[in-house]
Amino acid sequence: MTELSRIWRETEYRYNLIGFKCNNCGESYFPPRDICPHCHRESIGKMEKVKFSGNGEILSYTTVHDAPPAFKRQVPYLLALVKLDEGPVITAQIVDCDPDDVNIGRKVHMAFRKIREDGTNGVIEYGYKFKLD
Repeated sequence: MTELSRIWRETEYRYNLIGFKCNNCGESYFPPRDICPHCHRESIGKMEKVKFSGNGEILSYTTVHDAPPAFKRQVPYLLALVKLDEGPVITAQIVDCDPDDVNIGRKVHMAFRKIREDGTNGVIEYGYKFKLD
């Protein structure tokens, strides 16, 4: 195993949906940042790491028919705004479903999937996507 692949696999953010909770205002946010997007106060030293459940609901969605080169083999695909049960809204792909079954308000849960493959070197990037409940 190369050093790069070990670091990739041992990074907790790669395999979990981790955000933060601001202890100034109590709001949770994703992705992690130094300034809380809700109260706009510096959160360094005042934030708590939170592993989100990965459960949520679709707020809005669209079908992508044209994509950057790294994603061309996946088109068309569904892209949605997902409101997590903990509060943050994230953008994510909806997978493993019939597009006709997707609608606003539909419950979803996170699934760990291949995002893309980096050229001929074969480095595969993984991340979160969502499946219908």
